[in-house]
Amino acid sequence: MAQNDRNLQMLGLAKKAGLLAIGFEAVDTAARKGQTKLIISAEDASERAYRNARIYADSCGAICMVVPYTKFDIGCITGRGTPSTVAFLDTGLAVAFIKGLAESGHELSGKVWEFLERSADAREKKPPGGTRGGGSPHGGGSPPDKRSPSGNRR
Repeated sequence: MAQNDRNLQMLGLAKKAGLLAIGFEAVDTAARKGQTKLIISAEDASERAYRNARIYADSCGAICMVVPYTKFDIGCITGRGTPSTVAFLDTGLAVAFIKGLAESGHELSGKVWEFLERSADAREKKPPGGTRGGGSPHGGGSPPDKRSPSGNRR
């Protein structure tokens, strides 16, 4: 493991931000909630561990891939033993991690490239200003109606 590996640092950043599910149970829970964007398995994970990771990814529409890091490498960064599977819960961090792998020469599958393209398309369609609804940064909209179900004011 390279001490200054940017991709491993990305795992640490995601963990600190609370946007990384670490280990089977956490990944399973996040997948059931539809929160996972990218599930990664260590290169020395068992076939069973990788098969489960693929099942989790398929269940929530996430991407699953094997990364060129060992369970020990991932454990050193996350501080959680030697997890064979972790999941990014944020698209931006997942995209940055994948791009880092590509830049370091890791081959990416067609599904991973499609994920990158979908993510880029979604960013292009996002409305300018970052606001939702009525233009207010706090959600906008009008105040709730204070009428009773019969239509009379309270």
